[in-house]
Amino acid sequence: MKKLLCTVGLSVLLWCGCKDYLDIVPEGDVDTIETIFEQRSQVLEWVETCYSWIPGMANIPNNIGLTGADELVANDYLRLYRRYPFNSLFIGDGLQSASNPYCGKWENTSFYAAIRYCNTLFEHIGETHNMQEEEKAQWVAEVKAVKAFYYFELIRMYGSIILIPQNIDVTASTEEMKFPRSHVDTCFNEVVRLLDEAIPVLYAYNQKELSRRGYFTKESALALKAKALVYQASDLFNGNEFYADFTNKNGELLFSKVKDKEKWRRAAEACDEAVRVCEQYGWALKQGTSGKATNLLNVMTDVENSVLMDSYDEVGEILFQSKMPNTDPYIENHLYSYILPRLETDWNHRNDKLLGCLSPSLKMVEMYYTENGLPIDMDKNWMFDDRYQMGRETDMTVYTKVIPEGTDVLNLHLRREPRFYACIAADRTYWQRGGEKVNAWDADNNLLVQAYRGEKFGSVYTSIVTQTAQNQSGYWLKKHTYSDIRTNQYPQNVQTKANAPFPLLRLAELYLMQAEAWNEYLDEPDNRVYDPIDKVRERAGILDVRKAWTEYSTHPEMVMTKMGMRTIIRRETNIELAFEGHRFWNLRRWKIAHEELNEPLYGWNVLGEDAETFYNHGEPVIVWRKRGFSAPKDYLFPIRSEEAQVSGVVQNPGW
Repeated sequence: MKKLLCTVGLSVLLWCGCKDYLDIVPEGDVDTIETIFEQRSQVLEWVETCYSWIPGMANIPNNIGLTGADELVANDYLRLYRRYPFNSLFIGDGLQSASNPYCGKWENTSFYAAIRYCNTLFEHIGETHNMQEEEKAQWVAEVKAVKAFYYFELIRMYGSIILIPQNIDVTASTEEMKFPRSHVDTCFNEVVRLLDEAIPVLYAYNQKELSRRGYFTKESALALKAKALVYQASDLFNGNEFYADFTNKNGELLFSKVKDKEKWRRAAEACDEAVRVCEQYGWALKQGTSGKATNLLNVMTDVENSVLMDSYDEVGEILFQSKMPNTDPYIENHLYSYILPRLETDWNHRNDKLLGCLSPSLKMVEMYYTENGLPIDMDKNWMFDDRYQMGRETDMTVYTKVIPEGTDVLNLHLRREPRFYACIAADRTYWQRGGEKVNAWDADNNLLVQAYRGEKFGSVYTSIVTQTAQNQSGYWLKKHTYSDIRTNQYPQNVQTKANAPFPLLRLAELYLMQAEAWNEYLDEPDNRVYDPIDKVRERAGILDVRKAWTEYSTHPEMVMTKMGMRTIIRRETNIELAFEGHRFWNLRRWKIAHEELNEPLYGWNVLGEDAETFYNHGEPVIVWRKRGFSAPKDYLFPIRSEEAQVSGVVQNPGW
């Protein structure tokens, strides 16, 4: 079986490479596929192989969305000097190349390889003898859903793609393999078609055996359908003037020239149906934590748990996820190894395997709301003009164990929303790094983040050294980490927590897409827009959207208009889904990436030894200057030039 998988894996470049590539597959090995599909146990392995590209999306050096935008900052250590370089960082730097594309999924061991495995199962599962027809149908539906997922990933990278309804025979000529790219609407419609075939057959999450809950379920397939339709309705794919004359090799247009508002209605109704079914089967946002010292700490725990999933035992908030296998030996593959601090001067928490060198940008720190649930520059009660000055927190009934009492703290870090404190470790705020102190002899793991050079969290270096893992911005990311595991025990103990899953589809995202789709379709917002976003805000511990804007905002009119709510929904999406790999894609589908991704990334002077020098006398410093996004070129990924030349496929504009 393993030998066969290797040989079939070599043949998966099918149409998009030269004929010689296919000729290396021994004819006898291909014939053994029919033998494999005689036995249920081997078919099960085949289904697992169809899904085997999913765990790679939790492999952080390969996660395009997470590090390819402007949310996280890293120096050249992760670009050039790590065993597994973060190639997506080069995309954010504006260094994408058609000759050797970074993070491409069209060629090599691509998603097209996965699609070939899916098609093979469709062709041969009917030959399996020791399976009930109901089980066969369930497995086929699971594989149809994951094929739709791979198509969707290719579409949002490349736009128009080549659809492969069935595998091409390996004896076909090179010319027979040169398929044209399909219209982008045809591509999205194929995603929806596959999902529409799979959804009625798929079991709901709680109806599945525990061992099959990692595959697509009825709920996650509905969520993927909704997401695909939201993308299809968005500006990048719906009447984009950038691609008005973009055609395939047959001269057929690949993008529509005119926007179709009805696509938003179709997307909104798909979101409604996905939400209805999810709620019917018990899915809900993670909330309701009690027992902490304050309500703020309870809400922070809810936010922490929103992206974490300890097991497949029951429904929660993560509809579909990727995670590294428990046997994965390389800490380099996991996000926590890059975001957790080493704490070199604290022997109770020090962990030399952790790097702490992937840090939130100041742009994302400022993205989070105030305690009133408003942007920091639109809250009439918040000290926006003095945000880079020092202040003190006086309300310890609210901020105990979050902000130190009687301590100078940057105003930017005061009176912020719970998601800020749950996701960002900022100087002079607390970070729970292990179990809570219960008895007098217990260690106090609620660590005060002291970020100046020479302090517990601060740099131990006297200069910025590009070959060394260093925190660049003066912030650390809490999101995706468990606060109840001590830093010095993290790599070994995280495996008891489902080995750090990475969410790909989350109920909160579904609510936000629901609000967005209805807002874009309606002439003015109504409860179909407000109610979904308020569900997310309620869990976040902030006021509902109308109350916040009408009572505390300097721009109360925004919440009543379509344009205003578009801005609000996008901001809410950027906050709620921050550091989950969505902003990279959302900025592209909203067609505003060229406005957002050409700015240098800011932070603080991590070599400063006191407040004055660390905060650079109240002036943020540029911590990464190399940035670049060119429109329309960078909105779509390039196909490798050699691949395009050999296969005859049309290259994306600008490449």
